[in-house]
Amino acid sequence: MISGMARRAAPLEMVMIRPPSRTPVGAFMGVALEEEPTAHAAFTRILREAAVIYPDPAHPAGCLTISAATNVTPQDAEVEAFLRNLRNENLDVFEARLRMAQQAGELSDAADPRALAAYFATVIQGMSQRARDGAAAAELTETVELALMAWPAARH
Repeated sequence: MISGMARRAAPLEMVMIRPPSRTPVGAFMGVALEEEPTAHAAFTRILREAAVIYPDPAHPAGCLTISAATNVTPQDAEVEAFLRNLRNENLDVFEARLRMAQQAGELSDAADPRALAAYFATVIQGMSQRARDGAAAAELTETVELALMAWPAARH
């Protein structure tokens, strides 16, 4: 089952906008990237929404794509690889959006879109784990505001 899913894995915009489940919980990242006019607005929205969604008791805490299959037996290696590929595809989508922002002058030429994408992916993944460990939305929101201070200046 997973091998077929792995072969059909879509980039973040498809996975997140139309998640495979019946709940829109996982859609917020793709929606923000699609709807927000600037990368800064999109990443601000993603982080702030994650701070509220991840600890919400209406569903399991955190993000399934981030936390599922982190420690697996050899027979589950295919699931682990599938989820790792989704996370890496998401990172690629983040980088692409940040490169577009750089070309538009929203980021300076000195900014490194790949490093910035990896930074925000790491923050998001850490927030997911903190939510699983019991962090409330208030704590995650503080993390978001600190993380947003790393946003590089626009081109002048």
